[in-house]
Amino acid sequence: MAGHDGERALVLGGGGVAGVAWEIGLLSGLAARGVDLGSADLVVGTSAGSIVGALLRTGEDPEQLYAAQLAPVPAAEPAVRFDGAAFMASFARVLAGATGQQDARARIGSLALQAGTAPEDDRRGIIAARLGGDRSWPAARLVVTVVDAADGEFRAIDAESGVGLVDAVAASCAVPGVWPTVTIDGRRYMDGGMRSPTNADLATGHRRVLVVAPVPGMPGSPLGPGLDQELEELRGGGAQVHVVTADEAALRAFGTNPLDPATREPAARAGRDQATREVDAIRRFWADGTA
Repeated sequence: MAGHDGERALVLGGGGVAGVAWEIGLLSGLAARGVDLGSADLVVGTSAGSIVGALLRTGEDPEQLYAAQLAPVPAAEPAVRFDGAAFMASFARVLAGATGQQDARARIGSLALQAGTAPEDDRRGIIAARLGGDRSWPAARLVVTVVDAADGEFRAIDAESGVGLVDAVAASCAVPGVWPTVTIDGRRYMDGGMRSPTNADLATGHRRVLVVAPVPGMPGSPLGPGLDQELEELRGGGAQVHVVTADEAALRAFGTNPLDPATREPAARAGRDQATREVDAIRRFWADGTA
């Protein structure tokens, strides 16, 4: 599951609408201070991170992206009701008796396939709008993570996979029970975060790996590796790793429903503020591996 060998990799994790905003706030704040993470040899994007990774790789201006997060939420933007406790309880019920991580993911996939959600084409349109003008794969390497909803198989999609960027990102963002699964080559795919919120082990083979994770995930997940396991694998392969997770102020901005578009502005501001505190360590790490 290793990525192509290279010097630097950037891993962007999942975290809903709030996670997208926080990552854009953080990356734009770093860019404003001269730290360009778009120069990574590899970007791995999961769920929210797939949107931000695509925007970063296609050369969108970080300041414009940040300004867009601060703008009023369009009236046409669908409100999302999300009860985290009920969400996790439904997972717990279907995971009882799972025989392994792929089986566990397939059980979550069965929930996703049965859920009543918005039409798939409507969701594709929303993702296409978020990706802006250039919706083709960037020249620089981007990997987007998805999970097959039928059998739980994890898949890393890139420009060589023959899958459109909008389809890949829409699938990576398909939170089970909230958004529709996305059809790719006759298979139905869901959120890559159903394996791991970060999937940082895909950066194995790179010498420096920066992990930007709104939510780091839970140790001992039945669905896939935890961040600690991923970091152990990266370091075991000789990588230097630096991790940035949402701080307390950002977590407060995310609130209880990170899928709510109303979280965009406060989460983006929290990410921008956090960049001022993180920039020196990230600059050193990105330049020479020290932090």
